[in-house]
Order: sequence, then C-alpha cells, then structure tokens
Amino acid sequence: MNIALIAHDSKKNLMQNFCIAYRGILAKHTMYATGTTGNLVEEAANLLIHKHSAGHLGGIQQIASQIEHDEIDLVIFLRDPLQPKKHEPNVNDVVRLCDSYNIPLATNVATAELLIKALDRGDLEWRENYK
Repeated sequence: MNIALIAHDSKKNLMQNFCIAYRGILAKHTMYATGTTGNLVEEAANLLIHKHSAGHLGGIQQIASQIEHDEIDLVIFLRDPLQPKKHEPNVNDVVRLCDSYNIPLATNVATAELLIKALDRGDLEWRENYK
C-alpha cells in the first residue's frame, strides 16, 4: 500500500513519534511525504520515505496529483486546526480529493492509529480491488 504523510509544523514531532511507534507496520509499505515531514520521519524512524517538495513549495500538490492518479491508498495529514500558518498546506484540498477518490484519511493521531491498525489487520485490502 502507498501511504502519504503530511504534517503541519506544530505536528511534525507528533508525526515522528507516530512513525517511530508504528515503524514495524509502516516499513511494510511504500511511504510518500512532503519534504520536511519526510526528512524528519526518515531520520527519526529510520524508514524509507519518497520525499516530494516541502508542502508550501508544491509538495502538497504533488501528493494531490498522486491521489488523483490513484497512486495513494492512505493519507495521514496531522494538522493543527487552531494554529494554521499561511505557508502550510491547505487541508481542504486533501480532504476533498480523499473524499472524491475514496482514500482513507486521518487528520489526527487517534484516527491515524485506527487506520494503521486496520492496515496491519488487512482491513484496507479492498483498496487493491478498488484500483
């Protein structure tokens, strides 16, 4: 499965910790991320991450293109709804695309944990048939 990782600045540390905690599951899959998030996760969790540009430099659009081309099976976008900054990626674009293309999406760590555990159990294998 192809997993996309995106995190607002204030959630990057949480994304690192999440990926460290679930490294065993995530390592079995292909991971994509916006540049800064990808670099931080790769270093902290020792995972291979295919990195796009930084979110504010087009990385979010690159992941959006992958979603539109059915190349992403799961998106984890840890966002800060209270303190978004102008240069950070817009969650609305990602949510709209995930809804349009039936891509499971987590925007907080609680939902991310549920999706990762479901992925590990095989509950998301329907994505292979959906493609």
